[in-house]
Amino acid sequence: MRALGVDEASLQTFPEAFRAGMPARAEELGDRGASDPAHWVGGLAGADLHALLLLFATDISELERRSKEIHSLISESGGARILSELDVAIPATGREHFGYQDGISRVYVEGTGMEPPPGCGPAVKPGEFVLGYPDETSGLPALPQPEWLSRNGSFVAYRRLYEDVTAFREFLRLHAAGREEQELLAAKLMGRWRSGAPLVLAPDRDDPELVADPKRSNNFDYGQMDPRGLACPIGAHIRRVNPRDTISNIQRRRLIRGGLPYGPPLPDGAPDDGQDRGLAVFFGCADLERQFEFVQKEWINSPKFLGLDHDKDPIAGDHDGTYDMTIQKKPLRKTLRGLPRFTRVRGGAYAFLPGLRALRLLAEGR
Repeated sequence: MRALGVDEASLQTFPEAFRAGMPARAEELGDRGASDPAHWVGGLAGADLHALLLLFATDISELERRSKEIHSLISESGGARILSELDVAIPATGREHFGYQDGISRVYVEGTGMEPPPGCGPAVKPGEFVLGYPDETSGLPALPQPEWLSRNGSFVAYRRLYEDVTAFREFLRLHAAGREEQELLAAKLMGRWRSGAPLVLAPDRDDPELVADPKRSNNFDYGQMDPRGLACPIGAHIRRVNPRDTISNIQRRRLIRGGLPYGPPLPDGAPDDGQDRGLAVFFGCADLERQFEFVQKEWINSPKFLGLDHDKDPIAGDHDGTYDMTIQKKPLRKTLRGLPRFTRVRGGAYAFLPGLRALRLLAEGR
């Protein structure tokens, strides 16, 4: 924003986390070890990063044409250069590299005209995601200055996450005998079967038809339907990132998430090919600390989440081989010891997404 001419007094009205940048928040986010910003790629940890540009297209030819246009415009500007690029795409299977159907659960925003399906909870106040609107407290938080720049804008957290598919598959083979048991273990780690069917509604076997019905695929809770975690483990990924009715005031922690896989898929049974593959994920919110950083620190990476003792998120947690995964069951729970880290941060950034009016004014050089 300094490069755009925003003065220091105005910059001080923007949140501390945003001003510091994601690399400086590594300790809060659990970005240590192999995920430390010192290992990030694509210039995402450097001071030269000023903007993120997302380019969408309906097919490859349009993407290539638009990409050439963007390259030409940046080259002609004389004041900017491209640090790196990352190609992402919606796979034909709709699944990410670990094999899970992605994007099943979503946040619905009040005022958009879209009614939440059963189980998704009430629509969230727009001020939880867009600056200048009432939030869940019914208040209007102060806008960063200048107001023309911040109004109708959102903060965005970008994460480039490497997925260690080989380690994940080996973990399933090591802790479960046979294909059926491995699929069940994969479901216990995520909280959904790889088809996307939630364990709370399909605890014993996969039910792909559930996912095809939007009135059923998210119509469940934890507090009433599975309080002890016998169907969906308390520490499973989806139970951590959206605890539903087991945590109060959850609307203040919601995030609008969008992610797409990058890199080539690793065929079943194939050895590690050394290729970089994973997810490029964007999280939109109005308060990076209260929403994005809280979820990372207190839900994903906390070993004490909802009464657990030594567990972190089995899929996205900052594991170092010393934390566990507890699977609640009768008569005795099962504990998987020493989980490896299946996802590693390869880069990230905090960005500000301006509203349309601000974009027009910026384009005009105001």
